[in-house]
Amino acid sequence: MIRIWLAPLLFATLAFSQATEMRTRFEVRYIASGAVYLSGGREEGLQEGFRLRVKRLKPGEPELSAQTITQVVVTAVAAHSAVCSIETPGAELQTGDIAEVLGDGLETLKTLQESKTARRYAQVVTFTVGDPLEQEQRDYLPRPPLPEVNRARGLVSYEFNSISDRNTGMSTNQNGVVVRADITRIAGTYWNFTGYWRGRLSNSFGEAAQTQTLHDLLNRTYHIGLYYNNPGSKYIIGVGRVFLPWAPSLSTIDGGYLGRRMGKFATLGAFGGSTPDPTAWDYKPGRQMGGAFVAVDAGSFDNVRFSGTAGIAMTRLRWKAEREFAFFETSFNWRRYLAVFHNLEEDRLTAGRLGNTESGPALSRSFLTVRLQPVSWLAIDVNHNYFRTVPTFDTLLLGTGLLDQYLFTGLSAGLRVELPRGIAVYGSVGQDQRKGDSRGSLNQMYGIAFRNVFRSRVRADLRHSVFHGPFGDGWYQSISLSREVGERLHFEIQGGDQELQSPFSGHNRGFWMNSNVNRFLGAHYVLGAGLSMFRGNVQSYDQTYLSFGYRY
Repeated sequence: MIRIWLAPLLFATLAFSQATEMRTRFEVRYIASGAVYLSGGREEGLQEGFRLRVKRLKPGEPELSAQTITQVVVTAVAAHSAVCSIETPGAELQTGDIAEVLGDGLETLKTLQESKTARRYAQVVTFTVGDPLEQEQRDYLPRPPLPEVNRARGLVSYEFNSISDRNTGMSTNQNGVVVRADITRIAGTYWNFTGYWRGRLSNSFGEAAQTQTLHDLLNRTYHIGLYYNNPGSKYIIGVGRVFLPWAPSLSTIDGGYLGRRMGKFATLGAFGGSTPDPTAWDYKPGRQMGGAFVAVDAGSFDNVRFSGTAGIAMTRLRWKAEREFAFFETSFNWRRYLAVFHNLEEDRLTAGRLGNTESGPALSRSFLTVRLQPVSWLAIDVNHNYFRTVPTFDTLLLGTGLLDQYLFTGLSAGLRVELPRGIAVYGSVGQDQRKGDSRGSLNQMYGIAFRNVFRSRVRADLRHSVFHGPFGDGWYQSISLSREVGERLHFEIQGGDQELQSPFSGHNRGFWMNSNVNRFLGAHYVLGAGLSMFRGNVQSYDQTYLSFGYRY
């Protein structure tokens, strides 16, 4: 009889302990190029396609004061970590930021948690007559499908662009389409379709169509694709405009990858496609790339984590052989206190190809960063950056912040301090010495970020940079402002001026601005508008766009 009275108490305690395991908030533990790593993975319920809102909250401040930085989408999941793509180019993320699961992902986590709870029983409880738990196991109880099965969220919109080239006086009108998709567990499978894409349907008065605008370049940094990740399968597949989850330092590819899990920690795979991302250090139009890799992932962000990838690849430029290289990518994390990341590319040179006069292996690219975060409000990093050849990224993107990791060569150090009232100051200094220089040049970058300007909930970031590198010397200064007004209105504006003196492109100086605003009309319709402009001694243009879309 005592055991009968204790049974409800034991079951209530068990249910409470299981319910507290559900996690909907995950910490940002590492930041790579265009991606972040979260301190939770498959075992915590995260799945590919989940959308999370990244917020920053200082210790001791109320939850309502947390400011939204950006949104991320889960693209690859390991046992206790997840890789996410960043939706807003140039978003200033930090280790320690909190990512919250949004939308139907919450229902998915709840369903998974309930299923885990239902499978755990208190074995110490006995009954004098019968056992209702065993009886429940014998009964067939049909369950509704999981909410992520055939879940479709996204946006399809028509877009009208007008580009005016001020150097030639010509103009171009463009009709296009924009697709933002988040479709999970298609037809009950483990295929997911997620990402963002903007394409042109037609041009008229096409003389200015050749103008490469800042708006178009930013659009080409997005990702969209079809992904397969079944926890019960050994295979991982991605097709579309994607980055390789095991080596995000490689260029974005228009193509795909295939990985096969080899045991608990290792993955073997291959990839291939064209390389359209203008922020790549070795960007060239018309390039294709393919290769194979092996990756190892062990540990957890909650304590110590190690991941490493090694592979070989080759590139073709307009269908002619170009590079053959090996690549290595290594990261080590110890909680939030220490993060080490290194990527390296080594070419196999062939005499007579691309102007090479020698043959054999040669280091072509190396980037090492060590970040220390002894307390939550202070981060210190030391970096070393090396290029054997001149980087070929699109210099029109200098002031946007997307190229900052390439501007400093040699050894540099950085500091970021979180101050009261949502203010952060940061900066980097370093010295670069090229062949023939009698002394090194000082690289500098300083900035200040505001999480809530004058309590308006506007997020602002101002920065100034002076750089000297193998591609040229120059400076830029920029400002960005953004705000989300609930879920109905969002605006963002970036602007600045920049100057680059390069032996490869001459003297180029200009002022630029890129802005957009989106207004949600009711539950399904979206109205958008934007303006992009550049005023320089080499290029000058205006670009405006209007869009009308349906959100599903």
